[in-house]
Amino acid sequence: MPSEFKPAHIIIVDDDADVRATLKAALSPEGFHVSEAQNGRELLAAMAAAVPDLITLDLNLGGEDGLKLAREIRARWNVPIIMVTGKSDAIDRVVGLELGADDYITKPFHLREVLARIRAVLRRYEHGREPASTLTENGERFEFEGWVLDIMRRELRAPSGEVCQLTTAEYELLAILVLRPGRVLSRDSIMDLMKGHEWAPLDRTIDGLVARLRRKLEPESERPRLIKTVRNVGYVFGIEVRKVKSQSGP
Repeated sequence: MPSEFKPAHIIIVDDDADVRATLKAALSPEGFHVSEAQNGRELLAAMAAAVPDLITLDLNLGGEDGLKLAREIRARWNVPIIMVTGKSDAIDRVVGLELGADDYITKPFHLREVLARIRAVLRRYEHGREPASTLTENGERFEFEGWVLDIMRRELRAPSGEVCQLTTAEYELLAILVLRPGRVLSRDSIMDLMKGHEWAPLDRTIDGLVARLRRKLEPESERPRLIKTVRNVGYVFGIEVRKVKSQSGP
């Protein structure tokens, strides 16, 4: 975890050695610990030894499916992913965001933009790691249509009892909506709440986060009931939420 004592660890995944060297040369003087991987095998080996704080992932790795690699990372680790794509790869960007990537950078890129996006994503993840008491009282749990959101554990359980895997950003968005049922929130308001009133060029991710949450909460519904769109305004959690007794134990 990034802190004032330990620099954030970033792994740059790109099959182009020049790109890796350029990014490392730009990020290292800014206080980041930077590692490199030229393919998925090297990345997974590095992550098995130590999970980084963020990954920049080129989706066009030679001979590899970057989207498949992103899916594998997201299934095993809750680590921020910034995709690197070409200008013509709009479909890949959309699919990558749906898989759980946190942002994307388009080649050719400006190093200042890369640095800004990395810092913004890291801030958002750090904000998501704040103690539960900063959101609400410790131990509170909320139930809606059989789903249970546990604030202390930062955990969502399906009506079946199984844990639903959420990225940090997905959890933050769901907690914001569940704690404000019936209240219409604009995209700007959601971004303020998610990122501690610290703006960054990531506001386009809200619609993608909502789409991903809907697929997890109501995968077969063509007309979502839980997270509703309010046209030209934003989103609202549209059903009753009930506070339930906290569980004891780990």
